[in-house]
Amino acid sequence: MPRSILVVPCYNEARRLPVQELERFARADPGIGFVLVNDGSTDSTLEVLRALAARLPERFEVLDIQPNRGKAEAVRHGMQRAFRADAVYAGYWDADLATPLDAIAELEDALSEHPALIAVFGARVKLLGRSIERMALRHYLGRVFATAASLVLGLAIYDTQCGAKLFRVCDETRALFGERFETDWIFDVEILARLIAGRRARGGPAVEDAIYELPLREWRDVAGSKITLSAFPRAAFGLLQIRRRYFC
Repeated sequence: MPRSILVVPCYNEARRLPVQELERFARADPGIGFVLVNDGSTDSTLEVLRALAARLPERFEVLDIQPNRGKAEAVRHGMQRAFRADAVYAGYWDADLATPLDAIAELEDALSEHPALIAVFGARVKLLGRSIERMALRHYLGRVFATAASLVLGLAIYDTQCGAKLFRVCDETRALFGERFETDWIFDVEILARLIAGRRARGGPAVEDAIYELPLREWRDVAGSKITLSAFPRAAFGLLQIRRRYFC
């Protein structure tokens, strides 16, 4: 049985999905399984995913969602499928592998060594000895957004949007993906809002004791990202939705 299940949401990724790297990694580490989610792609993504799964059916499962519902729903449905597997951890990873798959082991180690943690989030922190390659404009816009998200959540978090996250499989994390998200691109922030609101309602431990941000050793911007500058006004509106839904 896999130790961890990773959900990889895919929308029109046929030309840039690193199929060989996914296959190489899956063959090298039998403890990792993948749920590849085709989110209503209009290119040949579904065929690419099915071909990969046919070569390694014990490592890859394909979930086809029609029509396109957005990344939040692709991840949510994939996580629900992952939770049904007999794994210790479940998480999601961006299809472009901006975060190398080798980083999974570090996220697993953090959860294994600290039983109070329920999630580990990759964080793109440019430090000496680490290779974080990010366009300057996106970096600074990301810092503004992270500051706004921290204010809404009341939680000092550095990087909400990194697409490398791993959760301990338990009732609390299953509940985070139970209902449809109100937001799409910033559903990661909404996950945190659900966790905070749920713990407050139950009088549980502080969220700061349950989430760990792990500075990544390597991350790089990959050409073809579907996030554009127009997404930032929508993200600001999404933060207002989250505040109204969970904290008012």
